[in-house]
Amino acid sequence: MLATSGTLCSRMGGFSILTNRKRAVVALVHSVVFLLIAVRQMIAANPAAGIWVPSTVSRGTWILCGIFTIVSAILLWLMLISRGWMEKIYFGLCTMSATSGLLRTAAGDQAFHAGLYIRVVMLVSAVLVGLLIVRVHSRAHSRLHSEYAEGSS
Repeated sequence: MLATSGTLCSRMGGFSILTNRKRAVVALVHSVVFLLIAVRQMIAANPAAGIWVPSTVSRGTWILCGIFTIVSAILLWLMLISRGWMEKIYFGLCTMSATSGLLRTAAGDQAFHAGLYIRVVMLVSAVLVGLLIVRVHSRAHSRLHSEYAEGSS
């Protein structure tokens, strides 16, 4: 492990989106909420029929596909504009999770049942990376405050 969080941040290439602890915590909370939703979906195991199957597709399925499409596109964009590798990994995991949810909803469980499990695994991984990002920012924050306290004495 590197000695200081400042060294760790510079080795990571910095952050361009999750630039402070508050943003990192907000992102982490979102990941945890979506993880809980994905786990609930996995436990409930309501099979997704898919929109490409010759059957009547409910309005809710179309809405869910639209939501997954928008979220996947936004997360992909965030991954592309992020600077540091840790931030890229975080948004990449979130993107894969949302995209697997989209593919499962669109193709149905017969064609892509693994999407349900991929989504949960990607979100668990994103939460772990998110916790690491929050920790990096917390260390930098506490180090900054301790230096400030020492300088004012």
